[in-house]
Amino acid sequence: MQAQLPGSQPFPSDVPRYADADDVLAGLDPEQRAVATALSGPVCVLAGAGTGKTRAITHRIAYGVRSGVMQPQRVLAVTFTARAAGEMRGRLRALGAEGVQARTFHAAALRQLQFFWPRVVGGELPRLVERKVQLVAEAAARCRIRLERTELRDLTGEIEWAKVTQTVPEDYPAAVRRAGREAPRDPAEIRQVYKVYEEVKRDRGVIDFEDVLLLAVGVLEDRAEVAEQVRAQYQHFVVDEYQDVSPLQQRLLDLWLGPRSSLCVVGDASQTIYSFTGASPSYLLDFRLRHPDATVVKLVRDYRSSPQVVHLANGLLAQARGQAARHRLELVSQREAGPDPAYTEYQDEPGEAEGTAKRIQALLGSGVRASEIAVLFRTNGQSAVYEQALADLGIPYQLRGAERFFERPEVRDAGILLRGAARGSSDPMLDGAPEALAEQVRAVLSTRGFTALPPAGAGAVRDRWESLAALVRLAGEFEAERRTAGLRADLAAYVAELDGRAAAQHAPAVEGVTLASLHSAKGLEWDAVFLVGLTEGMVPITYARTDEQVEEERRLLYVGVTRARAHLFLSWALSRSPGGRASRQPSRFLDGLRPGSPGGARGQRAAGRGAHGGGAYGGSYGGGAAAGGGTAAGGALRKAGRPLRCRVCGRVLTEAVERKLSRCESCPSQMDEGLHERLRDWRQEQARAQGLPNYCVFTDATLVAIAEAAPVSVGELAGIAGVGRAKLDKYGGAVLSLCRGESPVDSEPDESDDIPDDWDESDAPENSLEK
Repeated sequence: MQAQLPGSQPFPSDVPRYADADDVLAGLDPEQRAVATALSGPVCVLAGAGTGKTRAITHRIAYGVRSGVMQPQRVLAVTFTARAAGEMRGRLRALGAEGVQARTFHAAALRQLQFFWPRVVGGELPRLVERKVQLVAEAAARCRIRLERTELRDLTGEIEWAKVTQTVPEDYPAAVRRAGREAPRDPAEIRQVYKVYEEVKRDRGVIDFEDVLLLAVGVLEDRAEVAEQVRAQYQHFVVDEYQDVSPLQQRLLDLWLGPRSSLCVVGDASQTIYSFTGASPSYLLDFRLRHPDATVVKLVRDYRSSPQVVHLANGLLAQARGQAARHRLELVSQREAGPDPAYTEYQDEPGEAEGTAKRIQALLGSGVRASEIAVLFRTNGQSAVYEQALADLGIPYQLRGAERFFERPEVRDAGILLRGAARGSSDPMLDGAPEALAEQVRAVLSTRGFTALPPAGAGAVRDRWESLAALVRLAGEFEAERRTAGLRADLAAYVAELDGRAAAQHAPAVEGVTLASLHSAKGLEWDAVFLVGLTEGMVPITYARTDEQVEEERRLLYVGVTRARAHLFLSWALSRSPGGRASRQPSRFLDGLRPGSPGGARGQRAAGRGAHGGGAYGGSYGGGAAAGGGTAAGGALRKAGRPLRCRVCGRVLTEAVERKLSRCESCPSQMDEGLHERLRDWRQEQARAQGLPNYCVFTDATLVAIAEAAPVSVGELAGIAGVGRAKLDKYGGAVLSLCRGESPVDSEPDESDDIPDDWDESDAPENSLEK
């Protein structure tokens, strides 16, 4: 008899059996029902945000099991996060389809490797390292390359990208060029560190997460009998979030599937936000090309968001471009009308945070739970000011991505207590306890001081109470789910549920406002969402230079918008600090959507600028012919004798400062403030080292012009007034490094060929400008 793969099990005897398989279809809309009943052949589900895709595919599996088409132990459902896999298992269990394997790609591959490794290789599978940063740091040290902490993180991500795109160290530089990818360091250096990193792992006898997939692929390709056993075990495959699949994951999926066609994929190209990790929507968008006989179902009924939120989401994608945009789904809200999205402009970031906190306080007063409110931002570094603003008002919050829920001391202690209480009904802690599971859990936790009412104020005591309260709420939800499925809901079953959630890091909701980055908010939803910091240079982010990168930033904002059920607040600040220059601009993605904004013209011009967009803004709005021959990208190279025009309004510039800025002083600036600060710090260091005044390096106006243009080549830097040949030779390399977000390299630039023969540096006489 052939051995069974780990995780598979016979059909459980305690699962309720529906009298009629069609009962599983009750409550599905026509499109969801079409998904659930498409049990043969390849199936592609194009599912917009909030359209019930998880509901559709779990009901499809349950319907297949109940109708006898699928055996639960022959189904493998894969997704991309442990939380999503845990949620899928819970839904399948509630539908009576317990026994179906729902795992991440990595978890499924790891279990197969652990099962087959002793037979095909011998011995135990090498130890898996969860954090490769330390090994990358060691590899860099062996290469005598010194890395800052942020550089180390970026280089680690680059190695991960190389591995999931199946790129070996020797091919890395060429792969980067082909992909049009901007490497965080010299590709030759990354190739060297990548190669030594692999050597360090071999020396230590360990593997990383990407190796799990690579080794699984290798075993399945090299050992036909292993591939046949896997295909005999798993005969039906479901892939969630298919727009995020990488080339390596697709290769593994193809090996699992073999020549069969029992595959169902579900995804939304408009939610592709992980291309920097190697994910590609092309597998979803080209599914019909690879499977001409596929059944394709579109889910567009949005059950999550109000019509007002859906209207904004549709409008945001209406201006999109590229392959994913051509396949966008027009959502149709199924909810009652709600409030219009609110747009707010603040003078500075602390004011934005304070205003956001006050609005949250008002929502709490109106009855919205703290756990149903989220503040979403582009980068994790933006969270501190919002943490402080919420703390000042005594509003509890949780920072998503911080300490894992099941690793908190109070949660571990509670698990020990509950496990002890579940050992027998005669446990003294349960004497006289009510039948309701949540009340039983509350009674057990009360022996360690848990109370029904929260403690006053915030801090560690309140955090501890919130964690325990989440366990009580989860008990109630678990009991309701089990009873709906006709299963028992006692302490023993609940403890088993907690163990499973801990293994999958599927944490319950904590009663506090969620602070999270837009990327980490994927797959979640709240009643009220605050999208903050929506300025040029942040959304889209500074380093989004190509059309494809800018469009991914648009999709990232779309993901943020579609997290909201009813209340949506969008805000931005004109300056970073109180009293600072109000030079920031709201995100181009809001053009044509927010009241009083241009009808999308600026965003359309911005989206067409291409790879030389330049820094935070990808160049000037209204440049080129429309501006009467003004700057393009980082500032068009000026021809001698040609009048210089404002890149915003097109007026001929005559004042020295205006000529240096390439715009009227009264016209809005699109300066990257982060780059401006880095340039000022670098200038001060240069001036101090040379014993010169700051303006002898570059004047204030020149620094502003550089920060606005964010040049990416010597030619673009040369086109900025105040950057003559001497300063270009002396400081060009350092300035371009700063514009790329790198540490300044004081070497002469090697791109002088970018400067045209008729470039006339006398057009920008440094001595004629203010100091």
